[in-house]
Amino acid sequence: MPQILESILDAVGNTPLVRLHRVAAGIRTPVVAKVESLNPGGSVKDRIGLAMIEAAEQAGLLKSGGTIVEPTSGNTGHGLAIAAAIKGYRMVFVMPDKMSAEKIALLRAYGADVVVCPTAVPRESPESYYSVAERLAREIPGGYQPNQYFNPANPEAHYRTTGPEIWEQTEGQITHFVSGMGTGGTITGAGRYLKERKPSLQIVGADPQGSIYSAGDKFIPKIYKVEGIGEDFYPTTMDMSLVDRMEIVTDKECFQVARRVTREDGILVGGSAGAAVHAALKVGREIDDPDALVVVLIPDTGRNYLSKLYNDEWMRTNGFLEQFPQHAVGDVFRSATRDSMPRFIAVEAGDSVRSAIDTMQQYGISQLPVIEGEDGAQRLVGSIQERTLLDRVYRDPDLVASAVGAAMDPPFPTIQRLAEIDEAFDLLIGGAPAVVVMDGQQPTGMVTKLDLLEFVASHTVRRHRHPVQS
Repeated sequence: MPQILESILDAVGNTPLVRLHRVAAGIRTPVVAKVESLNPGGSVKDRIGLAMIEAAEQAGLLKSGGTIVEPTSGNTGHGLAIAAAIKGYRMVFVMPDKMSAEKIALLRAYGADVVVCPTAVPRESPESYYSVAERLAREIPGGYQPNQYFNPANPEAHYRTTGPEIWEQTEGQITHFVSGMGTGGTITGAGRYLKERKPSLQIVGADPQGSIYSAGDKFIPKIYKVEGIGEDFYPTTMDMSLVDRMEIVTDKECFQVARRVTREDGILVGGSAGAAVHAALKVGREIDDPDALVVVLIPDTGRNYLSKLYNDEWMRTNGFLEQFPQHAVGDVFRSATRDSMPRFIAVEAGDSVRSAIDTMQQYGISQLPVIEGEDGAQRLVGSIQERTLLDRVYRDPDLVASAVGAAMDPPFPTIQRLAEIDEAFDLLIGGAPAVVVMDGQQPTGMVTKLDLLEFVASHTVRRHRHPVQS
């Protein structure tokens, strides 16, 4: 029997779960992505576009020949535009001026009128994109504003589709659900469904720095560049009581993790996905449980951001790529590795503390990763560090005869060989004594603060060396 859909709207939903291997390398907790970018319009908002239109039709609020007016960061507009194009409605979308040119052009491609408003004004300002949308909906004959921020059909669509899909795809094994928080429809609708079936499930919201959700009573409006998440007011579509934990994510973290997901796991994602994955990786690392299952929702495709987060010049201009964007971590690793040293020096958890000390003395190093497993399947389980080991041996000299596993510290953070050097700077400046360089899931080397200093010094000398005058 031919498998033919009646319209593109029938292709919305049933998006896959995909294991994140490379960005989650070294994390024992499985982290999988619900890839909503594979919806026809490229985002999770496809799910609510038709739902809100049909709810308005049933309530008599939207009639044949009417005009849909919506304030949107772009993706909701796209979801509405698909449904409106098929149903024959006129469209007017109002967007803040921080949105990418691709998003504006995309909506116009469906025949929509797009009105752009300033971002740096309060919500109640007559110039804000919320106020302009409300005014246009009143003034345009037959105008109707679905208003995703206050429309119960928004979370209801996720309760009916997104939540059940995740539950069935994981066979109920999901333990943590991670999502960005914008209108709140996704995290509220899907989260409520999942919590009803497993009350112990933890819901984690990723919120950009400058948003009201994580700031609460201390909220001070701040402009951030990541699109589609965070708010400066509380929509009624957001049920904060469902959120067990919030992770605040900076613009830089959003964009750099998004680029990593694209380059390392091959899923082209937007900045809000970077925020959610950043939070999911942090949660997975803290849980450290192979029997847990973290599901992170990827809300949209990176095609809408080619002129921004995937544009090195835009990233550099905004301070998200800094001093050495042309270099990868692998360059530092190769530069730091001496001919007399193996590529990767580590100690087994079952080895003695004495053997670990001997290894550090042999190679003149002050820290070692602790591993378990055979070559090709090694797993990082801890670290031995000169400073903390000295304190422990001083207090208990017999410790030198014990297994390394009894004296080790937590594992060093990991970074992929092809990651940009600025990511290594962030980890080391943030307090990590060293980072383990990974090639996929296999550890291949170490980079320390001294390695980075030597690399920067050598490249700075080369950059400023003047040519000899003849």
